[in-house]
Amino acid sequence: MKEVVCITLGRSRRDFSFTTTLLGEELRVRRIGADGDVERVKQLIREHDGKVDAIALGGVIAHFRVGKSSYQHNQAYTIVNQARVTPTADGVLLKSTLERWTVAQAVSREPGRFNYRRVLVFSGIERYSLAESLSGYNVDLRFADPKVHYGLPFTLSSLSQLERYAKFAMPDLAKKPYRRIHPIGKGATHDSRLEKDCAWADVLAGDFAFIRRYAPQDLRGRTILTDDPSPAEIEDLRQRGAHTLITLTPKISEEHPFVSADVLEAMILAVTGKRTLDEATVLQITADANWEPHIQRLTNDEELEKFAFVIHPLSTKFIYKDPRFKVFKFVPQRWVERAMAHLPPLYLSRMKGIKSTGTGKEIEGILLTLGATPRELMRRPTAFTYRRLIKAARMAERMGAKLMGLGAFTSVVGDAGITVAQKSDIGITSGNSLTVAATLEAAKQAVILMGGRVDQGTAVVIGATGSIGAVCSRLLAQAIGDVVLIAPRPERLIALKKQIEAETPNAKVTIATKADDYVGSADLIVTTTTALNTKIVDIERLKPGAVVCDVARPPDIKEDEAAKRPDVLVIESGEITLPGEVDFGFDIGLPPGTAYACLSETALLALDGKFEDYTLGRNIEMDRVKEMYRLFKKHGLKLAGLRTFDQYVTPEMVAEKRRLADQRRHELGLPVTTEAETLASEMPLEVGGSN
Repeated sequence: MKEVVCITLGRSRRDFSFTTTLLGEELRVRRIGADGDVERVKQLIREHDGKVDAIALGGVIAHFRVGKSSYQHNQAYTIVNQARVTPTADGVLLKSTLERWTVAQAVSREPGRFNYRRVLVFSGIERYSLAESLSGYNVDLRFADPKVHYGLPFTLSSLSQLERYAKFAMPDLAKKPYRRIHPIGKGATHDSRLEKDCAWADVLAGDFAFIRRYAPQDLRGRTILTDDPSPAEIEDLRQRGAHTLITLTPKISEEHPFVSADVLEAMILAVTGKRTLDEATVLQITADANWEPHIQRLTNDEELEKFAFVIHPLSTKFIYKDPRFKVFKFVPQRWVERAMAHLPPLYLSRMKGIKSTGTGKEIEGILLTLGATPRELMRRPTAFTYRRLIKAARMAERMGAKLMGLGAFTSVVGDAGITVAQKSDIGITSGNSLTVAATLEAAKQAVILMGGRVDQGTAVVIGATGSIGAVCSRLLAQAIGDVVLIAPRPERLIALKKQIEAETPNAKVTIATKADDYVGSADLIVTTTTALNTKIVDIERLKPGAVVCDVARPPDIKEDEAAKRPDVLVIESGEITLPGEVDFGFDIGLPPGTAYACLSETALLALDGKFEDYTLGRNIEMDRVKEMYRLFKKHGLKLAGLRTFDQYVTPEMVAEKRRLADQRRHELGLPVTTEAETLASEMPLEVGGSN
């Protein structure tokens, strides 16, 4: 029987002994920990030299490879040289192979496992190969080396930064005791210096000694990527809420399932009888022994189903919200706007905590962005935007999403999502069905607040032949009966008028290409245009107490224009409060937990398990709008408080607007709405006019 002994600076309480086989050869493996005593390690190596078939040097690396450079650690080098007869192994060669193999296998078994995840590598100089392999999956990397080695208040965030750090730090660290690089010894107690970094990360990667020293007590939802935890340590990770354990080394024994790469390398030396190993031997034995990484789910939590949502900056000021582009504040805005349009889709954040109150199902969202503003999207060929949206869909699919929603102008460019859906393997929705439902609900509430009635009066829809405008017009005709449709193309207006009159024979439908002659008599104006730098509504013409529901993004009514008529209420389209403790991970320009209706539709479909193409094209189906309203109620979504120019509409604001409206009506000789009439109208109006 071949014999391998692992002599390590680590804790003696983790010592073990077991027998196993490798390629038909029986092996006895023992571990002896020296509790951080370097002289004890040297003595143990000399005692076993010539008496065993191979010596594994646990937790001791004499040479570090970072990028194209190699660095020698003086104290580790003297330890390695204690053995004169028996071959020694520090695991560096095998570790590089297993790290890359582990990442490849993990992704093969679960596509999207690492894509765009936040990964904290405790020691980049020890795990360069692992970090290099992970970087191919667009992970957000952090290296804790400066904090671990010197107690500095920052981490590194790229392989190039790590390589520069190593050139600076390794000549100094090479002269220091090995404990400065690697946590060793029985006195290595918990250190809280990486608490915030661990809380930031989705994945914690590194030798288990670092997990033991630096990982916080709360590991809920985390993936642990490490070497050789003992059964007791695996159970501890489970108790602390860690979601998944991925071991970089294979499971080789029931007695002690996982061993470090240095032990495996020593086993290869013992079996082959070689004094040193080359890459070819390591690769061959890794394949022949069928060594595979071990992926173990530690909690019973099911993997959350995912959706994705694409946004884009509404103006250059939104570009600067992303820390990556703050520096562009000092560059001419038009240059920034044109350059950003050419960017590929970018990952922004993970949206967490969305949980149905009706079913208890929880989902996770992925927020992506294009770089183009509305002006850039509208001035370029539709193929320009299609290419980027198709890339975004493929990116979302790699990250595990089954459905992607199109936000703002991405939902109206070209054929409103049809081409993107045809060229994507995941479901696509524009979100416009719920946008319609939320818009009408918000409009109804606003009209009631301003003293109007929701079952009479006149509604004007500007942009009536667009995808949102058309179905709003059809539903308003059912609910109110008197609608004026405004759009620039007469042929589309005529077709829409005929459709509405066929659906709702008693409706009064007026059509026109200009709004000015009709807005003065309207109680409600809904604007759904995609016009840029064009004055859509002359607010001075509106009747006292009118409500404008501005669905357009960017908005059609500017705040300075609305200030000219303080008796008129201008609201944004209906924003929605998603159920659960929602964290978007990025400032989308709305209060916490509040989302635009198009994003909410995508989340709502995911909550209901409808991972399919849903709202696409210019013709929104009324049945789907009504279904969205039903699912809205089922899963506990709520219409957020009415907002006007990024602030909530308050009772005091409404009271003042109603006072000013009554004053203006009196001046114009118009009747003043009574409180009794208002109360009589406060009956819920379901979408489509059915109670």
